[in-house]
Amino acid sequence: MLLTISTTVRPATDLGFLLHKHPDRVQEFGQSYGMARVFYPEADEERCTAALMLDVDPVRLVRSRGRSTPDYTLGQYVNDRPYAASSLLAVALGDVFRTARTGRCDSRPELAAGPIPLEIALPVLPCRGGPQLAHRLFEPLGWEVEARAVPLDEGFPEWGDSRYVGLSLRGEVRLADALNQLYVLLPVLDDSKHYWVASDEVDKLIRAGESWLAAHPERGLITRRYLGRRWALTRTAFARLAEIGDDVEEDLEPPVEEESAETFSVPPEEDAGALRDEGSPAIHDEMVPDGEAANRQAAPSDGAVDGEAVWGGGAVDRRAAPSGGAVDGAVAPSGGIADDEVTPDGGAGDSTRKRPLNTLRREAVVGVLEELGAHRVIDLGCGSGQLVGALLGRPGFTKVAGTDVSAQALAIAARRLKLDRMPDRQLERLELFQGALTYTDDRFAGYDAAVLMEVIEHVDPSRLSALERVVFGTARPVHVIVTTPNVEYNVRYDFLEGMRHSDHRFEWTRAEFQAWAAKVCGEYGYHVAFRPVGDDDPEVGSPTQMALFSAVNAANAGKFSGGGAENAARVEGTVNAASTARVEGVVNAASTARVEVAVNATGAEDAASAASAGDAVSAANVANAGNIVGVGGGDD
Repeated sequence: MLLTISTTVRPATDLGFLLHKHPDRVQEFGQSYGMARVFYPEADEERCTAALMLDVDPVRLVRSRGRSTPDYTLGQYVNDRPYAASSLLAVALGDVFRTARTGRCDSRPELAAGPIPLEIALPVLPCRGGPQLAHRLFEPLGWEVEARAVPLDEGFPEWGDSRYVGLSLRGEVRLADALNQLYVLLPVLDDSKHYWVASDEVDKLIRAGESWLAAHPERGLITRRYLGRRWALTRTAFARLAEIGDDVEEDLEPPVEEESAETFSVPPEEDAGALRDEGSPAIHDEMVPDGEAANRQAAPSDGAVDGEAVWGGGAVDRRAAPSGGAVDGAVAPSGGIADDEVTPDGGAGDSTRKRPLNTLRREAVVGVLEELGAHRVIDLGCGSGQLVGALLGRPGFTKVAGTDVSAQALAIAARRLKLDRMPDRQLERLELFQGALTYTDDRFAGYDAAVLMEVIEHVDPSRLSALERVVFGTARPVHVIVTTPNVEYNVRYDFLEGMRHSDHRFEWTRAEFQAWAAKVCGEYGYHVAFRPVGDDDPEVGSPTQMALFSAVNAANAGKFSGGGAENAARVEGTVNAASTARVEGVVNAASTARVEVAVNATGAEDAASAASAGDAVSAANVANAGNIVGVGGGDD
C-alpha cells in the first residue's frame, strides 16, 4: 500500500526537514506485520514528493494476532490488507512520522507552524460509506477532495463499483495536522482495526485530534468508528472532547441502540447522519454499551416457559393495514415507507442521500400509531429514548411511556430527552421506568398501543413465550407494533458475516415471522397485518419487517382514550389524577442520580364514571373479552 505527500512550497525540498526524512535516502522501518519504507520519487526546488510504502507480510500479520483472534482460515492469509490503505498504514504512518506529527521542526520552525500547499494521494482506500463519506470527513478540514470509486473489474463495468476509492486531497494545511488527520481517519474510513482497541486509544485519538476533532461536524461518527464502537471508551472520549470544544457531553453522547449491519448497507445509506434528528447534531452510529449487549432481554420469567414458542398456526389477517399518512413531511404509501425517499445532506459530492433505515423504521412506527389514532403509547425496550422523543414531539400522544431492562439505557434516555429542562406540560405526559418484559408488570397495562421495535430478536427463543404472555396476555394493549430484521435481506449487505448484530439471538425470514405472529394471534386473540420498512426488494423483501397486531375484541374493549367520550373505561383499577411516576436513572453531565417527576394522569376516574359517559361496557363483558386488569400505566 502506498501514500504520497507532495508540496510546491519553495524550496520544496524543505519537506524533508518537516518530515525528518532525508530526500536522498531510502529509509526502512520494521513493523510487526511487515516493512515500511520512506523514499522521495521527486525532490527539487519546485516540487517534492515523499512516499510511504508499506509491504505487509500476510504470514507475519497472522502471527502478530492474539490467540483470541477469530480463525478465518484462508481469510487470514488472502485478504486486501497488503494492498489497501487501512489501520496498518495508519500505524506505520504514526511510527515513521512520529516527530513530524508533533509539529516540531528545529530547522524550519516557521514552516512547521503554518499551512503549506499539500497534495496527498492514496490510490486504494477501503471506504465503508463510499466517496460521499470521504467528502464528509475531509472537506470540513479544508481539503479539496477527489474520491473516485474503484470498479470491481474495469473489463466488466456492469459489475459495478467496489468498496474501495482512490483518494486525492489538495489544500493549504499544516503538515502536522494533515498527518494526524490521516492517522485518525484512515481506520475510520475502513471502519476496522487490525489490533485490539484498548483504553489507550482514547489518548491517541485526543492527541491526534486535539486541533481539529472537537469542531468537526462528524466528530461523533469519527469517535465511535475509531474506538471500535466500544461504548465505555467512546463515552470517555466524548467527555474529553466536550472539554476541548463548546459542546456539553450530552450533545456528543451516543445512544444505547444497536449498531447493526444495517449501518453498512451499500452507499449511500451507510450510517449517514442516522441520528441527526432529535437535537443530536453529531450523533450518527447506533451502538450498544459494553457489558449491556443491547440487553433488552429480561431476567428469567416468574412462570413456566415453553421452549417452543416461535412456531405454530393461527389465523393471520394478511389484509393491508391502513395506508400510510404523512410522517415528518414524507408521505408513506400503503405497504411502507417509500424506498426512494431522500433527504438533503449538504455533503459535497452528493446533494441527496437515502434516509437511514433506523430513521425510516422510527417514522414508520410513528406513522402507524397516528393512523390508528392511538393516544396512550408505551415503548417496550425503549433504549435511549429515540422513539419516546419522537412521540413526545407530537401533542396527539397524550401519554408516552418508555421502559427498558437497562438502567444505563434509561439514564441516557433521560439525558437525551433533557428531563431536567423539559417543560412541565410535556413532562406530565412522560413516564420512564425500568422493567423486564418477561415479568408481569401492571405498569405495562392501560395503553392504546405498545411498540416492540427491534426488541424480540434480542430475546432467547425459549424466552419468547414469557414475553408473549406478558405483552399480549396480561398487558393486552389494543394494538401491538413489532419490528424485527428480515434475515432474507442480509444478502444485500456487503461483507456481512452472520447476523446483523452480535447480540441477536435469531433473525427470521418473512415466513418465520408470519408463523410466529400467527401463533400469537391464535393464543391471545389478535389479528395481524404486515408491512415492509425500507427498500422493498422484489426478491428478498424489505430490510425490516413490521407486524401490526390488533385485538380481536377491540370493539368491545372500549374506545381509545380521548375518543368518543372523555376517556375509555378501565376495569378493576382506578387512576389517581395526581399520581406520581418515578423516572429513575437520570444522570446529567453534572450528575443528578434521580429525578422524580409528577405525572398528571388525566384518565377516567373509575369504571363507573366512564360507563356513565357511554364509553364503557360492563366489567363482566370486558373480563370475558380478556381486557386489561390492573392499574393504568400512569401509576407507579
